[in-house]
Amino acid sequence: MNRARVSLSPNSMASDTNNNNKPLSSRTQQHQQQQQLVSTMIKHGFISDPFLSPSRLTTLSPPPTFKPAPGPNQSPTLFQMMSAEQSRDPKPGSEAHNKLQDRISSLLSRAPFNVTDRWGVGDVRLTVASRSDSGEGESLRVSMDVHRRVLAAGSRFFAEKLRRSGTHSVEILECDDVAVYVEAVVLMYSDELTAELFGMDVSKILTLLKISSAIMFDEGVRACLEYLEAIPWSEAEEKNVISHLNELNLDGYQMDGVLQRVISDPSTSSRADEIFFKLSSSVLRAKDEKPRKEMKSLLTRLLDEDHYSRLDISRNTLYQLCHRCLSSLVLSLSAATCADEEAVQQDRGVLMAEIAREADNMQWIVGILMDRKIGEEFVKLWADQKELAVLHSKIPVMYRHVISKITAQVCVFIGQGKVLVPKEVRFGLLSTWLDALYDDFGWMRTCGGKSVDRKVVEEGLGRMILTLPLTQQQLILMKWFDRFVNGGYDCPNIKGAFEVWWRRAFVKQYVVESQLQVALCDVEH
Repeated sequence: MNRARVSLSPNSMASDTNNNNKPLSSRTQQHQQQQQLVSTMIKHGFISDPFLSPSRLTTLSPPPTFKPAPGPNQSPTLFQMMSAEQSRDPKPGSEAHNKLQDRISSLLSRAPFNVTDRWGVGDVRLTVASRSDSGEGESLRVSMDVHRRVLAAGSRFFAEKLRRSGTHSVEILECDDVAVYVEAVVLMYSDELTAELFGMDVSKILTLLKISSAIMFDEGVRACLEYLEAIPWSEAEEKNVISHLNELNLDGYQMDGVLQRVISDPSTSSRADEIFFKLSSSVLRAKDEKPRKEMKSLLTRLLDEDHYSRLDISRNTLYQLCHRCLSSLVLSLSAATCADEEAVQQDRGVLMAEIAREADNMQWIVGILMDRKIGEEFVKLWADQKELAVLHSKIPVMYRHVISKITAQVCVFIGQGKVLVPKEVRFGLLSTWLDALYDDFGWMRTCGGKSVDRKVVEEGLGRMILTLPLTQQQLILMKWFDRFVNGGYDCPNIKGAFEVWWRRAFVKQYVVESQLQVALCDVEH
């Protein structure tokens, strides 16, 4: 809220001119009226309490002597009056100060209250002054001769303060934005307020809204809200709009139109799960590779941003999508195994694209499951895919290697401790899919679109194997040793895990002495 010093002088021109000749009792009475007026303004929230310290109150200067605006043939314009008043400031203006003066000059040069033929001579001298430290350069004062009937009709605040007829003087001091105060007054003369706002940015509208609210300019508030409802906002402006609306007391105004843009109905939030299912289903069915991957990336990023918010995508929804992907993958591999050699040669590109797309869809859903820490059910599901593993072994590696990427993805998550499943499930997963992973590893690293990170897969697989009982480690790692010796680097290099197993089995032998004690025996060489 801008702090303001306001003084009203509902006196005739003659009494203004002779104000200094009044007796002491009359001046005292006038000072008391000023005090009462300022107290009333605090009650309305137009000025702040610190302004009313005894020392500040006693130094209130009397309102400037009102001078009637001369007739059209002899008077300077309001623009000239403002310029003359500014020229009395002895300090040279800064660049920001000069820009502000130019802006106000432009406003006043086309201000309707300056057209005396239509509105007549102004009967209220309204002075608006900026803070000396407001960032606008030196303190800036702007005086305008405006009309009581217009101010009273447009503003409930002015209607209260300007009840008496005659001439008045009003000062509003320490304003944050003098130009916007001037614009608020100009708007009171307009019949098409929303049209007058056209082209203003959000920041300026919010300042005008704040000032209109402060002086109880109801039509100005409504016009600002209508304008905010209609124009686009950036995300930074969106936060600013909501912040201002929360700060201002606008209970008597219709803000629903503005807020509906950012505040959803409670029933809409409950449908987020359904909406995500529809969006994901559309992505999974898409045939065009580039936009499909782009939308996957978008949905993944939005889910990541939502990690700590109220949006909840249910486990059931994600696993429904997962089963759909799995069924599509089985159908694609079945079609590939049933087709004769001639058909395969003719539709090779289509077949490869279909299998790759379904495998990529599965990887995407698995990534979401793991990120949300609900992937343990999928690990068991993938370990049980005996039929799919058999189909996998029947088609050429150039088609099937993308499926082994799913196995590699799951092994990495287990090896990193991001999904916890029983040892039976871990061993079942390797029993079903490890040979296929060995067979496809060379193609996985170099073909099929995005290649896998060899070191990440090898480390994850090795760490996963080492979570198994020692006998199962031996079974798996002995088979690996034989394959690696004969197949070379087309097979994952998990010699680090092999070394750990060897030391566990033959170098450091742990003997259980009781339920609470384990003894370590180093074997002598």
